[in-house]
Amino acid sequence: MTFLRSLIAPALLGFALLLAWEAACRFIPIPAVLLPAPSQIGERLGGQASLLFLDFIKTVIQAAIPGWIIGCASGLAVALLCDRFDFLRRGLLPLGNFFSVLPLVGVAPIMVMWFGVDVAPNIAVVVIMTFFPMLVNAIAGLDAASHMERDLMRSYGASWWQSLVALRLPAAMPFLFNALKINSTLAMIGAIVAEFFGTRVAGMGFRMQTGFGSMSLDLVWAEIAVAALAGSLFYALLVLAERSVTFWHPSYRA
Repeated sequence: MTFLRSLIAPALLGFALLLAWEAACRFIPIPAVLLPAPSQIGERLGGQASLLFLDFIKTVIQAAIPGWIIGCASGLAVALLCDRFDFLRRGLLPLGNFFSVLPLVGVAPIMVMWFGVDVAPNIAVVVIMTFFPMLVNAIAGLDAASHMERDLMRSYGASWWQSLVALRLPAAMPFLFNALKINSTLAMIGAIVAEFFGTRVAGMGFRMQTGFGSMSLDLVWAEIAVAALAGSLFYALLVLAERSVTFWHPSYRA
């Protein structure tokens, strides 16, 4: 019941915004070339569902999700290495910070030159975008366990690996899920922007680029709607997974 109540307010607000948008486009009126009405976008969604689904497969299934998995897994793996060997933490964190601020519009063409114009450069861009948030959050999460808890594990004679599995990874779960949720949005952004440079066949970014070129703004907005729905669903699934894994966290207590 609480979950349903939490959905009512944003749903009503979203519906009101759509009504205001539709009314503005009809009665001001706003030219469709500047801002198409939601009804026009809905018509495009229904009329070209197969094309939009193809773009969804190309961008989300083939690029965003694989890049998200690789980026998050590699970030967690490097965080574990940094936790085990302190000299790696001192050396890799500054480098990770350097790579995290690289401009996406500069990195994407380089990935295209390295990997070609298929889906590989898009995955590489997503990996670069998602690696550092996971690395930073995982290192912070691994340090979240209190000194008293660590001392207790040492008094039991637990090894680093035993302490990691029994204490530190569970304590780090809220941090890890924060990184997964942040990276779910970064992965969508990275995959779409990379397609402006790294694909010539299909994909949300490719379709937006061609839509802008042909002034088909309703198609561009339809792609934006699909991307927003896919990203929201991806984020919601991670929230549900987080609730089931970190149910013990104080933030979930009534």
